[in-house]
Amino acid sequence: MARDIGIDLGTANVLIHVKGKGIVLNEPSVVAVDTKTGKVLAVGEEAYMMVGRTPANIRVIRPLKGGVIADFDITEAMLTHFIDRLNVKGFLTKPNILICCPTNITTIEQKAIIQAAEKSGGKNVYLEEEPKVAAVGAGLDIFQPNGNMVIDMGGGTSDIAVLSLGGIVTSSSIKTAGDKLDADIMNFVKREHKLLIGERTAEKIKITIGTALEPEKEEKMEIRGRDMVTGLPRTIYITSKEVYEAMHETLVLVVEQAKEVLEMTPPELAADIINTGIVLTGGGALISGIEKLFSSELKVPVFAAEKPLDAVALGTGILLNNIDQKNRPSSGLFGLLARLIQKTKIKKGR
Repeated sequence: MARDIGIDLGTANVLIHVKGKGIVLNEPSVVAVDTKTGKVLAVGEEAYMMVGRTPANIRVIRPLKGGVIADFDITEAMLTHFIDRLNVKGFLTKPNILICCPTNITTIEQKAIIQAAEKSGGKNVYLEEEPKVAAVGAGLDIFQPNGNMVIDMGGGTSDIAVLSLGGIVTSSSIKTAGDKLDADIMNFVKREHKLLIGERTAEKIKITIGTALEPEKEEKMEIRGRDMVTGLPRTIYITSKEVYEAMHETLVLVVEQAKEVLEMTPPELAADIINTGIVLTGGGALISGIEKLFSSELKVPVFAAEKPLDAVALGTGILLNNIDQKNRPSSGLFGLLARLIQKTKIKKGR
C-alpha cells in the first residue's frame, strides 16, 4: 500500500514527511546535470557538494527560484529521485501528496507545482500555502476564531500571514529571504575586502556569525576566496559587525512587510496577536537576535518555533494524519483545507 507524503518544496531545501514515519528526508534543492548529455548526475546533498566546484560540462542547478519552479524538468527529476528513494509507492498504488507553496503565487505557478508532483509519482496532489502549514507545524491552533500570525523566512521567500478559522486573513510573500542574505554577504565582502567568495561560504558566514542586531561582543571568522586585484587565493577575517551591516537592509525589508500585514489586520485579530505573539519559522528564524529585532520593531511578542526548519514538513504530517479518506475531495487540488477546518483538532502547542 502506498504511503501519503507531505513535501516542503523549498528554494533551499526539500523536506519530505511520510505518513506514519515522520520527516524522512531533508536535502538541498540542488541538481547536477551533464550539459552534453542532459543526464542528471547528482541530486540533493551530493549535488550541493559540487556547488562552485564543477568543470565546464557540469551545471549545478537550483530548479526553484523564489519558492516557485524555474526549471520544470529538473524539478520533476529531483522529486522523482527523492520519492523513488523513499520507497513509498505500493505495488499498484501511488502516494497522495500534500505539497506546500508560497502565498500569492499565480495559478500557472500552482499548476506547475502540481504537474511536477504528479509526474514524479503522485496520485492525488494537494496544494497548501506555506504559512498555514508552518503555523500548524509550530503548534498553533489556526482553526479557532482567534488571530495567529506567522513569519516563514525560507531560502527564496518570506511568507507573512495572519490566520483565523483555518484561513489566511491577510498575507504577503516577498522574494527577500535567506538567498538574498547570502548575496548581501557576498557583495559586502567583494566591495569592502576586494575578495570573491562563493554561495556556500556566504551561507556558512550567515549561519556561524550572522546577527540581526548590532553585536555587543564582536566575533571573527576566517574565510578564503579569490583576490580581485591579484587573482590569487587569499584569507581574511570577517567580523559579526560586518555581517550585521551586510544583512541589515534586507532584514529591515522583511520587518517593513510584516508591519504592512499587521496594518491590514482587523482590530480584533490584531488584539489576539498581542496576546499570542508572532511565530517565526524557516531558516531565517535561526539568525541570532532575529526575535528581538522583530519584537522591538513590531511592538508584539515574537518567538521562534521549536523546530523552525522542520515546521512546514511537520505541518504536512499533522494535516495528512487528519485527512478523512472517505471524504477526500474528489475534485482534487484546492479543497483539502475546507474539509480539514471541520475535522482537524490540533492541540495548541503554546
